Amino acid sequence: MTNQVTFYDTTMRDGEQTIGVNFSIDEKIAIARALDEYGVAAIEAGFPAASDKDFQEVQKIAEVVEHAQVVGLARMIRSDIDAVIAATRSARHPMAHVFIATSPIHREFKLKMSKDDIIKKITEDITYTKSKINDIVFSPEDATRTEPDFLVRSVQAAIDAGATIINIPDTVGYATPDEYGAIFENLKNNIIGFDDIIWSTHAHNDLGMATANTLAGISHGAMQVQSTVNGIGERAGNVDMIEVAAAMRVRHEKFDKDTDVILEKSKELSTLVATATDIPVAVNKPIMGGNAFAHESGIHQDGFLKNRATYEILRPEMVGASSSLPLGKLSGSHAVMTKLNHMGYNVTRDDMKQIFPIFKSMAENTNMMTEADMKATMVQAGKKMVVTQ
Repeated sequence: MTNQVTFYDTTMRDGEQTIGVNFSIDEKIAIARALDEYGVAAIEAGFPAASDKDFQEVQKIAEVVEHAQVVGLARMIRSDIDAVIAATRSARHPMAHVFIATSPIHREFKLKMSKDDIIKKITEDITYTKSKINDIVFSPEDATRTEPDFLVRSVQAAIDAGATIINIPDTVGYATPDEYGAIFENLKNNIIGFDDIIWSTHAHNDLGMATANTLAGISHGAMQVQSTVNGIGERAGNVDMIEVAAAMRVRHEKFDKDTDVILEKSKELSTLVATATDIPVAVNKPIMGGNAFAHESGIHQDGFLKNRATYEILRPEMVGASSSLPLGKLSGSHAVMTKLNHMGYNVTRDDMKQIFPIFKSMAENTNMMTEADMKATMVQAGKKMVVTQ
């Protein structure tokens, strides 16, 4: 089994299903180029059959992406498939992503199809797609709520018809990590030609387990991650690509997997998507949140100043971010003294015996101490500190 995990980005397709998000063509091109530079293996550019706008956007992205595969999504409807083929024709590396739901609730209420009907549809439409394009992703929608034996049957039919990547969607974020990992183990034990196929994860975050489920999938044989930037997507969103890549880097000894993404470009990419979607990244979001590398508690600040690894398991520079030591009522004298010296004051530990109580008194009445507040603290201390030039 390969030690390389690749990333398949669906920011511009599944991510655009976020309520209120509607990328312009220029925004999509900018994001596609940034993703290509970031090192993703595939970019799902859209759903060409959805509208003329979607078709044209996929077509344009296919023209500008240099390295990644450019993918179009299609239902198992011939006109959908034909639209993908036409829209990605100019791509250096075109790929089609076809899907059909396989779970009991979808079969009964949405598709009104029997198991045999679905197997027949998979076989016929992937065979048709294969006659038009070589690289095919197949997704059994709602895989995590599909009977294990029927999931095996559906996936085997897709492989036999020519699918080259099998994606296992946790469409409604229902699975737990142990359940999601077990799905891959069951496929590994029952699929003929398992090692000849690229296996992919696709996790939604409805129960807050998207990252954990994705990592479980990787631990049990998945070699590709379908994800979005900033975790955007319908309902509670998709798994966040940057979070998964960072977790693999930090816990490399556990996963023993490498990736081609350039993690140092993460902040730049995250900001680009946040701006295009007009959805700010939550301050407490892992990795890219404004507080992810910020330390206000005095105990944490003291440890950080002595050795960053005490409270930072990931160096922020590795994801294009930076650390900060915001000062507030919980800050300690070590951080306050460090800040004052950075501001140009020559402050010693003895000086802090006078300064720190004044700082604490001021900090109790504000959310965050600004540089102006720090200067006011020094004024109250009697201007006894000498400012260095």
